[in-house]
Amino acid sequence: MQAGWKWVRRSLVVVIVGGLLFAGYTYWQMRAMGFFRAPVFETERPAVPALPRPSMLVFSKTNSFIHEDAIPAAKRLLQDIAGARDWGVFVSDSGAVFNADDLAKFDVVVWNNVTGDVLLPEQREAFQAWLEAGGGYIGLHAAGDNSHAAWPWYLDTVIRAQFTGHPMDPQFQQATLRIEQPADPIMDGIPAAWVRTDEWYSFAASPRASDLRVLATIDENTYRPGSFFSKELAMGPDHPMVWKHCVGRGRVFYAAPGHTAETYAEPPYRAMLERALDWAGRQDPPLASPAPLACEP
Repeated sequence: MQAGWKWVRRSLVVVIVGGLLFAGYTYWQMRAMGFFRAPVFETERPAVPALPRPSMLVFSKTNSFIHEDAIPAAKRLLQDIAGARDWGVFVSDSGAVFNADDLAKFDVVVWNNVTGDVLLPEQREAFQAWLEAGGGYIGLHAAGDNSHAAWPWYLDTVIRAQFTGHPMDPQFQQATLRIEQPADPIMDGIPAAWVRTDEWYSFAASPRASDLRVLATIDENTYRPGSFFSKELAMGPDHPMVWKHCVGRGRVFYAAPGHTAETYAEPPYRAMLERALDWAGRQDPPLASPAPLACEP
């Protein structure tokens, strides 16, 4: 009997030690991915050089999950586009660039897989004022996830959708995007049935509205939305992936695709992003679409 209790105690010790080791390893892994970090906020403004116009700020700050492959791939693509088009470009991970003087140097601000609470209150105010006065914003993938919940104005007014999750089994799936607005210049030349592989976001509700133009939806019949921590991800036939709208006089473009580095090497994605930059930076033709949004004339 005593030998039996010794075996039980040893087994419990092994289970407890194993559980602690697994928990520690999981915590270490998640820290490496960007979770469980105290947010870092910058106050010292970076030196922004004189830039040719139009110009873009590529902002890639993370206070939550870090897209280690996608962020540098998107930076390279945006710098390549800027070089090919003679745009000015400044790449920064510092929230301190969000002040009235520095933002005035840019026509477009790109949030490149930005995650977490990244701006101080005065930096938020500067960005909001700049955008509403006519600035251009482009959000890529994680710029629209739920890590931005600390700033309701950003999620409700800029992104206009509440992220609920993405498939996990498997995480990356091939699916078909349906181009809803082929006449819009941003989607010009993109295949009407755009087949590609990515991590597909779902949202609590479609952002579709009279003042928002959905450019592409995902066909849920072509992949398995599944669930995310027991939350069903299927949205039905109205599951937007790419859209644009106005914030005051400013222009906002958001593309939910963009988790993988390979995304930023795809010719259709590059073409879409180039034309989105033109639109956000007001380099587009005067008649941007058959039914212009309020900020397009």
